Amino acid sequence: MSEPIPFRSASELAGMIRERAIGAQDLLELHLERVDRLNPELNAIVVQDREAARRRAREADEALAQGRVWGPLHGVPITVKESFDVAGLPSTWGEPAFRDNRPERDSVAVQRLREAGAVLFGKTNVPLMLADWQTYNAIYGTTHNPWARGRTPGGSSGGSAAALASGMTAFEIGSDIGASIRNPAHFCGVFGHKPSWGIVPYTGHLLPGLRDEPDLTVAGPLARSAADLTLGLDILAGAAGKAATAWRLELPPPRAARLENLRIAVMLESAVSEVDRAYRAVLEKLVGDLEAQGARIERARPGFDDWDHHQTYMNLLRAVTTARQPWATFERALEVRRNLADADRSYSAMVTRGTTLYHREWVAEHEKRLAFQAQWAAFFERYDVLLCPAAASAAFPQDEARPREERRIPVNGREVDYNDQLYWAGIATASLLPSTVAPAGLTADGLPTGVQIIGPHLEDRTPLAMARLIEAIRPFTPPPGLAA
Repeated sequence: MSEPIPFRSASELAGMIRERAIGAQDLLELHLERVDRLNPELNAIVVQDREAARRRAREADEALAQGRVWGPLHGVPITVKESFDVAGLPSTWGEPAFRDNRPERDSVAVQRLREAGAVLFGKTNVPLMLADWQTYNAIYGTTHNPWARGRTPGGSSGGSAAALASGMTAFEIGSDIGASIRNPAHFCGVFGHKPSWGIVPYTGHLLPGLRDEPDLTVAGPLARSAADLTLGLDILAGAAGKAATAWRLELPPPRAARLENLRIAVMLESAVSEVDRAYRAVLEKLVGDLEAQGARIERARPGFDDWDHHQTYMNLLRAVTTARQPWATFERALEVRRNLADADRSYSAMVTRGTTLYHREWVAEHEKRLAFQAQWAAFFERYDVLLCPAAASAAFPQDEARPREERRIPVNGREVDYNDQLYWAGIATASLLPSTVAPAGLTADGLPTGVQIIGPHLEDRTPLAMARLIEAIRPFTPPPGLAA
């Protein structure tokens, strides 16, 4: 039985438009009606440009009547993460100092979605400076998880995932340095893909005044189907600007298209980040169901030490995210660092160390990263994908009262450090690997979860293929009460 129209994939909706089963204008109005009805409570879509979207949808219908198809998303209504530049619309990153920042041109990602025929009607909410797994800020307020009010939709692409899960938009793009695509996909029960670093241009997704593409961070698609992720990557990936004069991207095909032909490794625990039993039970059930379908699965993990890897990731992460802090802030952090015990593995200690790296220290951390990449390459000679958690638990209760370094979340009946689960972000990010999150099933309490699928460097189509095979037994499910 087909899903209601607002919950069909972007690919299906584009097909309906091309086949004249629905017009682009009608489809847009259907989505806008849902926004009017659902968004006041969820607060996922925080910027809208209905006039421009209606004009674009009308032009899409007129073009189709003349036999012209703009591209694979012809007439499909979409939104994008607020931090992506859209000409004339605010790009604030949730920071009040950038409240008046209205770029004059689209980001490369938005340009490519428009060229593919999409009808962009709005932008979705983010946490302050994209730096949280909750989505709230002083400009736009708080976004809620459509599965459970009072729980986080994830971050930093939390508005993106919430809008998709509630059927208010057909397709989204997010960004990811600390699981900011993968974490919201997991918490909201949708699909997300963190591409290999550098294959999706970052131009137009930078703070005002910056030009350099940062280390670690990527842009990528979120959707309600694995096929849409693949389509989105095909649209978004490839050289831009001056680089496009010299090179072309040709991602290899997936290593296998059938479940029984993939060599699958599974790793469900870490010394750094404990995984909640309720979430782990869902992942174990998924593994068993895949084996029943003929999958070849082994319990295996890369050869590095978890803490070693995590500390290198944290150093690289905080080096890039604090690189433009004021000099006085850097010097204060140096004073704190001088008094840190070598054995201190607390989140605050790791942030301080990463914040205060000198260049020679960064080079040493980069050399460690290269060693980890070699270990991953050896791992992927034996296996095609690694299945692992996307976070420590299903969506946790929102906590806006405490700063990030003081927050705790419930895991296995105990309160644990909110930030431990950065391990599940860094396991792919530190080595610049592609990683896809696909719905894994519901916990006993009815919360959605996702499985993280890590693939070999620049072989993005392999984890995407695995997501499609998982989708056959774990498709997207609309949140209760929102299916109509």
